[in-house]
Amino acid sequence: MKNLKIEIKWAFLFSLATLLWMVVEKSLGWHDEKIGDHASLTNIFAVVAITLYVFALLDKKRNYFKGVMNYKQGFASGAILSVFIAILSPLTQYIINKFITPDYFNNIIDYSVSAGEMKREAAEAYFNIQSYMVQASVGALLMGLVTTAILAFFLKSKG
Repeated sequence: MKNLKIEIKWAFLFSLATLLWMVVEKSLGWHDEKIGDHASLTNIFAVVAITLYVFALLDKKRNYFKGVMNYKQGFASGAILSVFIAILSPLTQYIINKFITPDYFNNIIDYSVSAGEMKREAAEAYFNIQSYMVQASVGALLMGLVTTAILAFFLKSKG
């Protein structure tokens, strides 16, 4: 477990950053009066997510691999980080839905129906806590692996 300490630490930091980001989104009105802009504006979090992955891999490189990390080591570390983030994602989604923005699902369902994007039944099936827990876990794992595959190439030691 000691060799996974860095990945666990960064998974918790990533989850905390996600929670803080949701507070920002909610305070900017992206979960209610400006919900129509939410789908595009929420993607700004990708910058935060990638930055956290960079710091996590650099931390692993410096403090575990003593400054020398090959691609395979970097990818493995990022993959493990992605798994831990995916494991924490349902809890993060629960906290978001229960405490930060409890009206989000009702708001996005109403918006999707009134904008003609979805029928109510489809919107209700898609926009709910169970669906978002699954989406968050799968998304964290897939996007984490893609991000890691790219970052490990740039952060590997030269030579």
